[in-house]
Amino acid sequence: MEILYPSDLVKTEFEKIQAQFFNHFKRKVNNYKIEVSYREDKKLIKKQETKRDIFQKYVEINPVLKDLDELMKLDLS
Repeated sequence: MEILYPSDLVKTEFEKIQAQFFNHFKRKVNNYKIEVSYREDKKLIKKQETKRDIFQKYVEINPVLKDLDELMKLDLS
């Protein structure tokens, strides 16, 4: 079994509860020979999108929204 984590902080937090987690998991699946490996995966990091970022995505779909933004001076902060 491979555990993917986005950062060392997440791995550290998981290590605090891993004994409980794996004991419960192994009992539930009735397999006590599961081997675990860890791998960092930066793709799991999600960027928090702002209202402006979301609006820009919609502008790409519908460019008229940009004109509306300029006309009404929308506050998307």
